[in-house]
Amino acid sequence: MTETISIIIPTYQHASTIVGCIESVLGQTRKADEIIVIDDGSHDGTKELLKPYLDRIDYHYQDNKGEQTARMNGFKKSKGSLFVLCDADLVMRPDMLERLEKALAEHPEASWAYSSFRWGWKRFKSKAFDVDALKKMNYIHTSAMIRREHFPGMDLSVKRFQDWDLWLTMAEEGRSGIFVDEELFRTVHDNNRLAISGWIPSFMFKLPWKSSAVKRYEQARKIIYAKHKITL
Repeated sequence: MTETISIIIPTYQHASTIVGCIESVLGQTRKADEIIVIDDGSHDGTKELLKPYLDRIDYHYQDNKGEQTARMNGFKKSKGSLFVLCDADLVMRPDMLERLEKALAEHPEASWAYSSFRWGWKRFKSKAFDVDALKKMNYIHTSAMIRREHFPGMDLSVKRFQDWDLWLTMAEEGRSGIFVDEELFRTVHDNNRLAISGWIPSFMFKLPWKSSAVKRYEQARKIIYAKHKITL
């Protein structure tokens, strides 16, 4: 069967990064079959910036309902047998789609393919899929390539660590991922935003006082542990 690939880009106030993201998708060696952009109520000029691309993307504007809802609305509009939930601050390596699709073709037992990536100056090294390791912490970015038929949907009640929640849910259904040991994308650092699920440097957890960001992180982690009945 010939696979088709959908790229789903939820965006809110990403005027500084959305064009670079779309250009990187358009420049892939394995072209996407459709690119769907769900604008979650941006008021930073995003719509104007995307006008030159409207002949190559499927653009939809909605009132602000949150990233999870935007992702699910994009998924419902998509048709690809494979899809990528692509963050709007992400820049793909030119062969990202080609490499991930190849990994899934070579591993039909896998439900999604993922890679390492770079966030600004920092390299995020992922690892081979391991359920026990995944229960301790998330090491898989949202922007993996997923088989449509295996996707359970996103839990709209989860406000943080939505990607971690998704991978745990799929693992509980007997699904697994395949790791491509390469840096296939990077996220563009925007000083006005905090990306990748609100990543916080590890040293912040060792300080004698805890910032509000660390406290929110720890509370969100407890919610994930409780939902998936994780005890460490």
